[in-house]
Amino acid sequence: MKKEIQLSRIHCVGCAVNLEDKVREVEGVKSAVVDFAAKKVIVEADGKEIKEVVKRVEKCITKFDSSIRIVDTSQREKAEKREKFQKWFGLAKIIFAGVLTLVGYLLPAKIEWLKITLYMLAYVSVGLDVLYAAAKNIIHGKMLDENFLMSVATIGALCLQQWIEAIAVMFLYSIGEFFQELAVGRSRKRVQSLLKIKAECANKVVDGGEEVVSLDSLKVGDIIRIKAGEKVPLDCKVLEGQSYLNMAAITGESREVFVKQGDELLSGCINGEGVLLASITKTEKDSTVTKIVEMVENATKTKAKTEKFITKFAKWYTPIVVGVAVLLAVVPWLCGQAFSVWLYRALTFLVVSCPCALIISIPLGYFAGIGAEAHNGVLIKGSTYLEMLAKVSTVAFDKTGTLTEGNFVVDKVFAKKGTTQKEVLELVAYAESFSNHRIAKSIVAAFEKPINTAFVEDYTERAGLGVEVTLFGELCVVGKAELLKEHEIKFEEAEEVGTVVYLAKSGKYMGYVRVSDKIKEDSFSVVEKLKACGVKTVTMFTGDNEDVANSVANELNLDAYYAGLLPEGKVESLKEIKKEGTMAFVGDGINDAPVLASVDVGISMGGVGSDVAIEASDVVIMTDQPSKVADAIKIAKKTRKVIYENVIGILLVKVAVLILSAFGLSGMWLAIFADVGLSLLAVLNSLRAMIYKDKKKGKKSTSK
Repeated sequence: MKKEIQLSRIHCVGCAVNLEDKVREVEGVKSAVVDFAAKKVIVEADGKEIKEVVKRVEKCITKFDSSIRIVDTSQREKAEKREKFQKWFGLAKIIFAGVLTLVGYLLPAKIEWLKITLYMLAYVSVGLDVLYAAAKNIIHGKMLDENFLMSVATIGALCLQQWIEAIAVMFLYSIGEFFQELAVGRSRKRVQSLLKIKAECANKVVDGGEEVVSLDSLKVGDIIRIKAGEKVPLDCKVLEGQSYLNMAAITGESREVFVKQGDELLSGCINGEGVLLASITKTEKDSTVTKIVEMVENATKTKAKTEKFITKFAKWYTPIVVGVAVLLAVVPWLCGQAFSVWLYRALTFLVVSCPCALIISIPLGYFAGIGAEAHNGVLIKGSTYLEMLAKVSTVAFDKTGTLTEGNFVVDKVFAKKGTTQKEVLELVAYAESFSNHRIAKSIVAAFEKPINTAFVEDYTERAGLGVEVTLFGELCVVGKAELLKEHEIKFEEAEEVGTVVYLAKSGKYMGYVRVSDKIKEDSFSVVEKLKACGVKTVTMFTGDNEDVANSVANELNLDAYYAGLLPEGKVESLKEIKKEGTMAFVGDGINDAPVLASVDVGISMGGVGSDVAIEASDVVIMTDQPSKVADAIKIAKKTRKVIYENVIGILLVKVAVLILSAFGLSGMWLAIFADVGLSLLAVLNSLRAMIYKDKKKGKKSTSK
């Protein structure tokens, strides 16, 4: 059983990641996801124990960070307003502290008592929240966090009568936190916009009229009416009407798509101008928009190696630096040096040591990258896969439905002497009538007559080979040449460019049906785009024969191809190619699920792909455009670059300022820059990952 716990005042994506780890350790918790964008914790536990588990989780959250508030779901709107007020009230306190400090500084030295009074009022105004949080966290056993470090450093500065220094630390820290919150809020709003694409209700047609119903009450086959300006509530098929759909929320494409009777609609799209009557094809649980929301909510569930490294690094780094700061104050004093001088250096050292910049900017960078991918119509199931995507050196594509349109057309029927083309097409159509494969459907469509399934018996589908079935009382074998060879049927293989479906009845070869597919326009640019973003090898896997594979590979200028592959054959071929480096596989069908699950990065074409392929993959492209793979890799590489810039830059600056502090060459002003200033710069740099621009199209993806 799952339970949502609504949170307030969780402003740090790094804290969200660490909180998730803590909640998962709570007794009775089966799984936990902290949704930073929606500010909630989703806990799964045994139904009988869920209430007790939630209580333990709430206690864990409070203990983890006293500033985080647990909010009743029904009071969410009030909590948001209160949080917004607190944010701007905090800014007012910062301004007030600044004014008091300036007045105190301008006062003549002879009224020192008033100067000190104003300084203390300014310090309390801007630093009370930090001191309070530090005290509460100490009570809960959480020390060595940023609040503790800032409190110790500034109280020490006050003891040394460094009034301006102490105020400056709290003042600049608070300003940095304010702007950091604004920047993180921008990233959160961007991802939250993805979570709002789901409609809240639908117009169900009943007895000639209509009623507004909840989405979970709709079943497959129910009729709904979608009015102009409304979101498509669930995946459905148009029965009446025509209109233009805004697909931007789902596919990242700004252009509108014309739809008419018979067209499939994806939930989450916005109806433009016409009124559509549609039949539900998927329930709320299985609809496209639900899967998108779940993927976005769970995107932080899997951590990248960089995130794991930073979390471990921070656990060791902070205690070590605090220990060094203590030694820096005590050892010189024991050796006869002035205690106040070395205490000031140690306090400066403490301010610098805070690892917030690293802890915040790294997960935020991945969060922003995942948001940029989603706005471009690419869903990433976690930062691990975003990191892996940036390392991809080889991309393998499935052919049918991925590089080609998958809209097969029967363009030739060959009948051996003694039979007719009509008979061959009829038997093959009957044999394929139970299959959901695109080729099978195209053959049935070409037959153009209703099929009486009473004459279809003992149907057996052989994955990747064909079907064995009894038709009109006689055993028929329909499929690839390999299947006929397996049955030891004598025949001549056709030298055709296209998919050939052979027919044998009662052990005798009767002829074949040739089915052709068209290459997608978008596929012709995919190799060039992938090479431009650093991919070394672009290859293709297909179950089609050598001639078909060779023809498609030459047209698309692929580096290599593998033809005549069964599902297990694709997995075996994959093992060989994977030795060359990190590999991605792009597919869309049920037959692609095994290879999607076993490759380094499995990418499914969500716009046309099967549910099985989407579940097995790590990345989902919400359109049927293969070139989106190149866009996804570019965004992943940019995200990785931004994160590496943060890690290297932060560590270099901190080490440099730590050394300067130890030798007394740095004051608290520089220390504040090395902490708060660096954190803010790192956050702003992380948000660069949200911006993606296609140079050729001039299309720019930014938050609104």
